[in-house]
Amino acid sequence: MDPPRPPPLRPPPGSTSAILRGRGVSLGLLRLGQLALGAAFWVTVAAHKYEGAAHFALFAAVLAWLLTLALFGLSLLGRWALVPWLGSRWLLTNLVHDLALGVGLYAAATGIMGYKAGRKSYCSLPGYSQRCLYSAYLSASVCGGIAACLYLFSGLYCLSRRCRDQRDII
Repeated sequence: MDPPRPPPLRPPPGSTSAILRGRGVSLGLLRLGQLALGAAFWVTVAAHKYEGAAHFALFAAVLAWLLTLALFGLSLLGRWALVPWLGSRWLLTNLVHDLALGVGLYAAATGIMGYKAGRKSYCSLPGYSQRCLYSAYLSASVCGGIAACLYLFSGLYCLSRRCRDQRDII
């Protein structure tokens, strides 16, 4: 009679969690979420009247969105080696993009839009007859906050790969 085997540390190769952890699929899903929420943020702000610091919030969201789109496209096509100097440091490039640019810019933009939503909260009262920007600013703030969290998660994913001495994102 054979002794009992210890349970496997990894899930079987065909299971869903193994698929989500393998080959950068989790980073790809995070990137798609970042792109969707980033687009929702800047489209919401751009579709409504904005002034003052909201200009910076819109600039920050569009800049982060465009850079994320470029990183995602190059990673998806496997063409990061074509980028001079950054291609050989692709994991570090993604790490800096996610933690410094993504989290930093979206946290600032979220703070700005949350502050502006707080200043417009009076217009959600019944009987207020002017156009109310509270819901637009609040929804942009929520999208920006969730996007910042997704950037934090993908940055931590890249950091964990970097700490394990891996050089690629896949």
